[in-house]
Amino acid sequence: MADRLSLRAVTRIFPSGDGIRAVDLDVVVGQVHALVGLNGAGKTTLLRLALGMLRPQSGEVLVEGQPLARTRTEQLAGIGHLIDAPLAYGELDVRTNLALAARLHGVARSRTAGAVGDALAELGLESLATRRARTLSLGNRQRLGLAAVLLHGPRLIVLDEPTNALDPRGVILLRESLLRRAAEGSGVLVSSHHLDEVARIADRISVLNAGRLIGTLAPGRADLERAFFDAVYADDEKRREAGDIES
Repeated sequence: MADRLSLRAVTRIFPSGDGIRAVDLDVVVGQVHALVGLNGAGKTTLLRLALGMLRPQSGEVLVEGQPLARTRTEQLAGIGHLIDAPLAYGELDVRTNLALAARLHGVARSRTAGAVGDALAELGLESLATRRARTLSLGNRQRLGLAAVLLHGPRLIVLDEPTNALDPRGVILLRESLLRRAAEGSGVLVSSHHLDEVARIADRISVLNAGRLIGTLAPGRADLERAFFDAVYADDEKRREAGDIES
């Protein structure tokens, strides 16, 4: 079975010099792959490239073994992603927003009510079902966004800093959801700067620095934070010696 997502030597450099450089990355069936890096490392840019929101200048993105540009509609419908702020219609209530998300993701009308009910329960939104989205707190709006991208049972899940604004209960609900979905065969790619949180769910952790993957971390190691900063510091020193950055 092909990996849910593969990037092969993907490169995209912006006029500023920032960007992604020759990244190889796989999201395997049934696994959570975490992408960590400092602010500005290129995590969001990499996720946008993986989803086709940006086009690489070189390299290739494959979804379930097929080039992204030639991926069939039904395969694309099997992707759930949340990049930047969650999309919600402020004047509509939570339940209606989820019903619309279900229809946009191709959920059959006969299954919509059930999918929405499951999504409300999964992210702890039952008590907010009749609240207009514009009245929600940032954390509950984030929960709504996550529920909307998960309710159709995506085979590939791509999330950028998904715990932003979530309270502890929301973090736990999301953690349980991602672990359960990976166990059911989904591939999950999640970016975060919360090392302690990704260590709880990740099967693989890749470190991104200055647009390049510089290594991996073992999720279970006790000194994960120190190992991360050591890797970034060593890479910065290497780049400094090569003249890529100023001293």
